[in-house]
Amino acid sequence: MSTKATPTPGSQLVSPKDHTLILIDFQSQMSFATKSIDAVNLRNNAALVSNAAAGFGVSTILTTVAEKSFSGPMFTEITDAFEGKKLFDRTSMNTWEDAAVIEEVNRIGKNRVVLAGLWTSVCIVGPALSALDQGFEVYFISDACGDVSTEAHERASDRMIQAGARPMTSLQYMLELQRDWARTETYDMTTGIAKKFGGAYGLGIIYAKTMFGAHEG
Repeated sequence: MSTKATPTPGSQLVSPKDHTLILIDFQSQMSFATKSIDAVNLRNNAALVSNAAAGFGVSTILTTVAEKSFSGPMFTEITDAFEGKKLFDRTSMNTWEDAAVIEEVNRIGKNRVVLAGLWTSVCIVGPALSALDQGFEVYFISDACGDVSTEAHERASDRMIQAGARPMTSLQYMLELQRDWARTETYDMTTGIAKKFGGAYGLGIIYAKTMFGAHEG
């Protein structure tokens, strides 16, 4: 008996209303030692993810560690996208061990979480493994994470994948939220974010629209 295909998305694809995005420790002190990705790409990818999440209305938690005493403020690329949003400042390296953050996770009430931040081997691995252990479905945005070395980032990514977390990239995250160019209500927003933060893909959109009036839909 053959399997019958249907024009419906797979259950492992993320959508705007099915997950909580947790952005962790995008702070100056943490970025100074980050070597697995350069600071320009890191900030750009964080901005892409943040603007996409804000635009699509994704439930989002912003959290820092020792903001006032050591690590400094969260990247403005993130806080500008979520203007006025509360930041949860922690002492724990593992976000999942902070009671206030977990209270917010429970208040939102979604069993799928998407993580991004610094450093991969500490501040992303910690909540990823903890959430998985408690029955949550976990994704992490690999190119919106960074670590003190490429080795540290890759081994942390391997460890999370082996435990069941699913990796994705920043551009993939945004396009998965859009998923269909016929969704006209978010089309201009998505392509606008891509033009600003989407690198070569964004340049391609600018070129096609300017030269040929092209439209993905």
